[in-house]
Parts: sequence; structure tokens; C-alpha cells
Amino acid sequence: MTVSVKIMPNSLRRPHVVVLAYDGLCTFEFGIAYEVFGLPRPEMGEGWYHYSVCGVEPGPLRAAGGLSVSVDRGLEVLAEADLIVVPGWRSIDAPVPEPLIDALRQAHERDARIMSLCSGVAVLAASGLLSGRRATTHWRYVASLAARYPQIAFDASVLYMDEGSILTAAGSAAGIDLCLHVVRGDFGAEAANSVARRLVLPPHREGGQAQFISAPVLEEREGMRLGPLLQWMRERLDEEQSISLLAQRAGMSLRTFQRRFEKSTGLSVGEWLLKERLRHARNLLERELAASLDDIAAASGFGTLATMRHHFRKRLGTSPSAYRKSFAV
Repeated sequence: MTVSVKIMPNSLRRPHVVVLAYDGLCTFEFGIAYEVFGLPRPEMGEGWYHYSVCGVEPGPLRAAGGLSVSVDRGLEVLAEADLIVVPGWRSIDAPVPEPLIDALRQAHERDARIMSLCSGVAVLAASGLLSGRRATTHWRYVASLAARYPQIAFDASVLYMDEGSILTAAGSAAGIDLCLHVVRGDFGAEAANSVARRLVLPPHREGGQAQFISAPVLEEREGMRLGPLLQWMRERLDEEQSISLLAQRAGMSLRTFQRRFEKSTGLSVGEWLLKERLRHARNLLERELAASLDDIAAASGFGTLATMRHHFRKRLGTSPSAYRKSFAV
């Protein structure tokens, strides 16, 4: 598949991405950064990313999973970086070496972008680069880091946060979402879509990590009653689904049904239906190219195209027609 990428300003042609490696390296986040920015992609043309690895300490370095890593370049390579990626740090409480802090501050002063994945936010927090900014990380770490760094506005509900030159991702897999977001900003939606397809992932996930804080899998007892109901609801997204009707089908009182539904899914009935309707609409926009936007709005349960446009704008930051143009198969 041939992908045309947008022309970047001269200062951003072939952006140089540098990923940190350190003793105790988190290999999953490191692998995400390589997969998105470092893997050869000849279909993207000559302007695609230039990739390097920076050894924070002299090697060989130990990495998670019993691996060892040898890195040719040290902190000096950060002076060449357009984008610096900090994988999950070795421990949320582990000190950050002063030479690394100094190098990150210098990179920030010359307008390099700096991005953390999961607990890598601890490095950015220790450097002072997040002071007065919004940030996110895995929800397990938010309370501890917020107490230690009250000058940082942590948000545990989102998958990633883009503050311009400073970007942060939530849990490990949310690093993929942030990396695709960066590709989308640098080279356009078509390029991000191509990378996502090679990863066998959706180009954009609507929602945030709050949906994962409570168990997303139904408890066995509730699953016996709510599991079939959820499937029934998915098969009838184009129909009116009142709470009273759903409670009746579940064999529960209205209050009990609302309480158990939210406990089991982490969402209210209305919010769950909205997310499912958005998901269904996106699938139709990507695959049913002959269907009109009005028909897709009706089939997804939005009723009117105006209503579907409203929710796309509010939740996805785009319009149905623009989404189809960017992500249609």
C-alpha cells in the first residue's frame, strides 16, 4: 500500500526520535517506541523518522525479561533529538540521574518535544518540566505522584495528554495511542492509519483509562444476567432502549439494574450506549462506503445526522465525513 505523507517544514523533515535506554529498562514501552518510530517503513518515503537510542548509563544495561542491552550512544545524542521518548521508568520512586535531568532541560529549551510512556512520567516530573502543566500516567501511580508533585495537574481519566512540547501517556498500551497521535500530527491521519493497520490496531481509541480502573470484565454472577443483555443491546443499537425496558429484561428493579450495570461496566447505561453507537458508526464509516451518512446515523441509533455529528465532534474531535475520509478501508 502506498501512503502519501504531508510535506513537513524543513526543520521537521525526517524528525529525529531518540528513545532512552537505562538499567532496568521497561522493554514493552521501549518496543512500542521502536515499532512506531524506528521500524523501517519505505512506503512512507524519505521524510519518515530517523531513530536513535540513548544510553542513560554505561552498558551493558539490564532490561526487563532477563535481557541485556548494549547502546552505542550516550546522553550527547539528546542534543540532536526532535522528539525524546522516555519509556516506563525502572521504578516510580527511583531517583533520576542529574545528567539526564540536565540533558532533558537543555533539549526542552531548544524546543525539542519530550514524551513519557506510563511511569516514564516520573522522569519528567523530577526534571521540573511538568510544573504548571497537565499530565497523565497509569492510574495506579497518580495519587503517589500528585502528592509528591502538587504543582502538576494529573488526570487519571485520559489515555494521553498533549501539552505541545511535553506529552504523557497513561498505562503501557496507551503509549501506542500517544505514538499514533504524534504520527498523526507530524504526517497526517493517513500515515497514522497505515501504521495502526500494520499494528492491527484502531487508529484512534475513543475514551480514556477510567474505563479500565474498575474491572471491565463482568463478575461471574453479573455476567450470567448482564452478559446476554449487553449482547442484546449491541444488536439493537438502532432501537430505543429505555432503562425501564432493560431493567425488565434483566429481571431487576430499576434502581438495582442501574447500580449493577454501572458497577459491572464502569459506565451508566446512557454512556455505555453512546460509546457503543459511536463504535458502530465508526465501523460503518470505515467499511460501508456506499451507505449515506443519514443511513449510518439511523443504523447506529443516533436518529439524525445532526445528532451523530454532535457526538463525533464532542467525543472524537472530528466530523463523520472527515472520519470516513481519513479511515475508510
